[in-house]
Amino acid sequence: MDQVDINSVEQIARLFKILSDPNRLRIISVLGKNECSVSELINGTGLPQTLVSFHLKTLRDSGMVDTERKGPFIYYRLKSPVLIDLLGAFNQYTFNGQKNKDMATGMPCPCSPWFFKKS
Repeated sequence: MDQVDINSVEQIARLFKILSDPNRLRIISVLGKNECSVSELINGTGLPQTLVSFHLKTLRDSGMVDTERKGPFIYYRLKSPVLIDLLGAFNQYTFNGQKNKDMATGMPCPCSPWFFKKS
């Protein structure tokens, strides 16, 4: 039997912790596969500037978001736009009647092979 790679599990847990805040998910959703200024993020999320800036710092520090200065403005974009696709997959899982199904009833494990290390 394969053992769980503890380092991978911890990294994934940190990622989910960052993504567990609904305001961060709003910001990520507005960013999508584009780049946005703070003003655009404020308009897109409906959050106040202080909250947007606070969460952008967390997303930047985690390495999820890159910045680029263009004149007086700083633009933000996802480092890996595939994150939007991943969130879309989670959204489908949550809202397609899957949330009440028991994972122990024979559904295949959604874990990627890299999640496990050989014993």
